[in-house]
Parts: sequence; structure tokens; C-alpha cells
Amino acid sequence: MEAPVAKQVPFEWTRPTGPSSDPWAWLRDRDDPDTIAYLEAENAYADDWFAPRSAFVETIFEEIKSRVQETDLAAPVRKDGWWYTSRTEQGLSYGIHCRGRTADTASEQTLLDENVEADGHDYFSLGAFDVSPDHRLLAWSSDVDGSERYTMRIRDLDTGTDLDDTLEDTTWGGCAWSADNRHLFYVKPDDAMRPFQVWRHELGTSQDADVLVVEDDDERFFVSVDLSRSGEWIMIESESKLSSEVSLVSAADPTASPRIVRERVADLEYHLDHWGDRFVVVTNLDAEDFRIMTATIDAPDVWTEFVAHEPGRRILGAEPFATHLVVHEWHHAQQRVRILWTDGKERVIDLGSEPHEVELDANPEWSTDTVRYSYQSLTTPASIYEEHIVTADRTLLKQTPVPGVDLAQYTASREWATAPDGTLVPVDVVRRVGTFADGTAPCAVYGYGSYELSMAPWFSAARLSLLDRGWTWALVHPRGGGELGRRWYLDGKLQHKINTFTDTIACCDHLVAAGWAAPNRVSIRGGSAGGLLVGACINLRPELFASAVAEVPFVDVVSTMSDPSLPLTITEWEEWGDPREEPSASYMLSYSPYDNTAPNPYPALYVTAGLNDPRVSFHEPAKWVAKMRHVAPSERPLVFKCEMGAGHGGPSGRYERWDDEARVIAFLDANT
Repeated sequence: MEAPVAKQVPFEWTRPTGPSSDPWAWLRDRDDPDTIAYLEAENAYADDWFAPRSAFVETIFEEIKSRVQETDLAAPVRKDGWWYTSRTEQGLSYGIHCRGRTADTASEQTLLDENVEADGHDYFSLGAFDVSPDHRLLAWSSDVDGSERYTMRIRDLDTGTDLDDTLEDTTWGGCAWSADNRHLFYVKPDDAMRPFQVWRHELGTSQDADVLVVEDDDERFFVSVDLSRSGEWIMIESESKLSSEVSLVSAADPTASPRIVRERVADLEYHLDHWGDRFVVVTNLDAEDFRIMTATIDAPDVWTEFVAHEPGRRILGAEPFATHLVVHEWHHAQQRVRILWTDGKERVIDLGSEPHEVELDANPEWSTDTVRYSYQSLTTPASIYEEHIVTADRTLLKQTPVPGVDLAQYTASREWATAPDGTLVPVDVVRRVGTFADGTAPCAVYGYGSYELSMAPWFSAARLSLLDRGWTWALVHPRGGGELGRRWYLDGKLQHKINTFTDTIACCDHLVAAGWAAPNRVSIRGGSAGGLLVGACINLRPELFASAVAEVPFVDVVSTMSDPSLPLTITEWEEWGDPREEPSASYMLSYSPYDNTAPNPYPALYVTAGLNDPRVSFHEPAKWVAKMRHVAPSERPLVFKCEMGAGHGGPSGRYERWDDEARVIAFLDANT
């Protein structure tokens, strides 16, 4: 097939930097039949490109499938008199949620079968899953088109049927039960998909009778609701990129008016939880990388220091238990968990030196002398451990099986690249034992680098298909993430955003110089803001990359951030800047991938989008591809796939996701 050619319609943006022609701006209109026709033509072209490679795609798919134990059971978790778990079954795309009276019988009672709920839908995403304090009711929500607009229902767990209560147009901002099991707090979005209202629903009444509890009219702020770990407080948080505000409602008095802990102040962030006779507060007050403070129940706005600030040790959260806190943090570009007692003693859980991810697992019991956490690395599958907080005795409860794989055949290490300004940038490399740093291996590089989101190394059964074919795989940690503290983030946003891209390029150059990548066989991949990373890097150094994969990429930066009517734009100005005024206008224009598309020798490029994506609208990658086809025609492949029934996350079923990943690997294999 010939590559599709999108029509051009004269259109001009008015910007502080001067008028800007955009003949593909018409693709913003999804109701235009020509828009859908163009997307369908691109999908047909993508299918045609993959058709002669279908056998290889199927081979990769079967490899991925063979490494997954399709029928599996998660490690059960105890809460009061019940043990909760979830399971998967061979041939079924989604999880099944269960419980029982013992760990051995935890799969006995099915609470929610996602496969049943997904039946008849091309897409299904479970949102809320929250059991009431008396364990008799389940609040659950689902999105069936990728729009991230969820419908919430209440299930009677004794009968297994849903009540008449149906809450439409909820969002991912959480929910919370009252102590009497009669009221449910939930979040609704505004027209721009910003979670902005918390509502209270009384069981047995219609949604029309629900009570508005909090509404945040400041378009920079997202609203969320959650229950404290103790179950005694409903916590409502309004949070922007730079500040936050918490309100409290007693779970025992759900109709009371919320009490604000501290009024929002510019650049002040704080997060609250209940810790017995006090509150625990994680805040950046006079602490760039955050510190931990406490406050009394009667005066939650008066804070006393409990853990001092340490530069470079970015505290993410503190989970309270009856006798201790469990702190989750980044330290020296590595995740770790610390246990703190009320007398100030502490212990860091020893996880070794290999780059890894560690997250707190479900720990619903308040009084306990153990902590559960999940661990994985580039060479170790996701593993659930339970560790005694004092003795450090550790039990492996569950490790995700990887059938037919000898994990000892893979090895990983951390290296440091030098950025143009001399900053050292961490990059994690994984390869098969026997793949040497001799400058011959193809290398797949993955990056993100925005929103202070730190990318901890993760295990991937699909990645092994590359490693087994002699590839190396690298995870870069450029500025804009938070791996080395808040300063690492600040130095990669707003007027410092270019550092994200030059850090990534420095990592790629380092991989070549160190012999982990052949000079002409480097691939780069990223999604969403990571897609921006891909687009900016191939503009800056197109000759460096043999291929690139940009998934739901945020590439039309200036146009999107100039339009406050688009979903989430206003909340994003604190991350990128407002291009309707200088100096943001010129700075953002300097790196926007769409605006800087030029007749460069671009690498082979695979681009994806979701028609219902509320985060990065489908038109951004669609316009980018259309412009690239016109401005930079090439013999190298330019393949674009738009999911017509999904959103930001792509296909929802696990088999569909495996097939999607097989296509990516096939693309990389053919072009790197």
C-alpha cells in the first residue's frame, strides 16, 4: 500500500512568536468524516506493513505467552476476618477478584469477575475497588471506552448482585466509605476531565440526591478522596503541581462539613494520614525533598518535626501503623523502604545493590509486626515479601512465575552518563549473560523524564524476546523525573526542559561509547510525555537512532498548551509553562516535536494513539505523522496505529497487550 496522505487545509495560529501555519489542524475534529477516514487509512497501512511480518509477530506473541503462567493466584491479604486475593485464568483477558476466610480458601468467593463485566465491550478498565468497613459491600467502577469517565456501582457481597445505586460520570480520584457503611464519597470530573468535585452518596437514594461536599474551582488543582489507614478519617486533597490542601471529615460523622487542615499556599505541599493519637504529615515546608512532621488531632495545622529533611533523599510517603511508620523514598537514584519507630529508631530494608523497584504492598492491618512489600528488578520478576520489622526475617510470599526461563542468564547494572553541563545521569542496562560490551549489540532505550515521575526498573517477560536475540535494553533517568530528588525534577521542567532531552541523548552516546550499543543500532521508546522525549530527541539527533517508538506522544506542545479549553491544559502550565506569553512561548517552541519537524533523516518510526484518549488527544500524533510524511519523506518506515475504541493506555486485555508488544518488538527487530 501507498502511505496515506492527509489533506492540507490552510490554518494559522496566532502566537507571541508570530503566526504559525498548521495545515493539519483540521485533524482535531473527530466529528469530521475525513478525520476518521484518515485514521482508518493509517490503520490499514499499519496492518499492511505488519502483514508480511505476521509470522514473526506471532512468534514473539507465543514467546511472551509461554513466559506467563496464565492461570495464577496473587498472594492473599488479610483484612479483619477475610483474606482477599485476585486470580487470572488461561484464556481470559482480565482478573477475577475473590476472598475467603483463610489464606488457603481466599479464592473461594468471587467478588468481581472483570471478564464478565467486560463482556460485550472492546475495552474495559476497572477503576475503584473498595470494600466497605463491614465487608458486606463493594464499591466498584468501570470505564468501557478509554475515556476515563467511570460508572460506579455498589455490590452486595452476600448476594453477589449490584444494588440499584448507580453513580454516573465518576473519575479516578478515589472513593471512601463512612464508618456506618451507609455513605460513599466519590469524585466527579469537569468538562476538561479535571477531578474537581467530591460528592457524598447515601445508599438507597438516587444520584440526584447526592450532596456536594467539596468543589475546587481553581483549574490548576485536582481533587481526590481517600480513607485514612486507621479508617477514622475521610481525607479530601486538592493538589496542583506546586501546592496542596487537605480537608478532613470524620468517618463516624460523614455529614459534617469538611475541615481544612491548612489553607493552600503557593509552593507548599503536604499530605496527611492518621496515626493513633496524632496525624502524620509529609511536607516540603522548608524541605525541598520533604520531611515528616506530626500534629495533634485537635490542632492538625500545628506541625512538629519528626524526621528532618535530608537533601537528595526524596520522601514520597509515610504509612502509619500502630507502633511505627513505613517510609517510601528515593535515595541516590534508588527506591528504598525505611521503618521508623515512635522513639526515633529506624531501619532500612536491605534490598541489595542491583537497580530495582520496591513498593509497599497491601498492608491493611493496623496492629502488625510485619510489613509486606513488592520487589522487582530488570532480572527479577515481581515478588511479594513479608518482613518482620524488628528481626528483618523475610518470607517470600509470591514471585510471579516465568515458565521456561532461566533468570540466571540475565544480568543488569547501573552506569552514569555525563550530560553536556557535566551532570551525571543514571542509566540502567540489562542484557543476557554472554552479550558483551563490544559495540555490536542493538540497544533499546526507554525514557520518560517528566512530572517528577521516577522510573524504577521493572521486570518484563516481553523484553526477554529482545535480550535473547542479542539486544541490550537501557532505562534512562533524565532530569524532569525525581530519581535524585526534587532538584532533579526542577532542573528538567519549564525553562530547563531541554535538559531532559540532552540528558537522554548523553545516555545514548554513553551506551555507544561504552560498547553496550552499536553506533548505528540504537532505538528509543517512550509514551505520553515520554513520547515527547522521543520526538524531541529524534529532532535534535536524528542520525543517532535507527528506530523510534512513540506511544500516545505529547508532541504538539505549543498548540495544546495554548488552548485552555482542551482537557488538562491549565493544570499543565505549572509543568511546561504557558506559551501564550513569553518567555514560555519561545522556549516551548524550541523543542516542540511537531513545530520542529524538518527534512531530517529521521529513524524508522512507529507511532500510536487512542481515539478516546483524554490525556494526549489522538490528533497530536496524527498531525505529527501527517506532517512528517509531507516534510520528511523517507524510505524508512513511518507506521501509525490509532486504537479506535481505547484511550491513553491502549488495549485493555492482557492478550491484546501482548500482541501490541509483539508488534513493537517486530518493528524494532526489522529496523534496528
